[in-house]
Amino acid sequence: MSGRGVWLRARARLRRFPAVLAACGEQAAAYGRCVAAASAGNAELRRDACVREFWALRECCHRAAAATAK
Repeated sequence: MSGRGVWLRARARLRRFPAVLAACGEQAAAYGRCVAAASAGNAELRRDACVREFWALRECCHRAAAATAK
């Protein structure tokens, strides 16, 4: 049994990634700012420190991926 189909689907998803990320630039920047602020200085990044920003980025990526798949 060949796994060729799996790799083809994975490559197709990866080809769409730059467009998905470009569509969510604002959310990605907000998440990056939050992570940078939460881990500034000697502070350690806690698990749920930026959960709200992460979920906003995740939802945006899902919407953008669905839009580019059509």
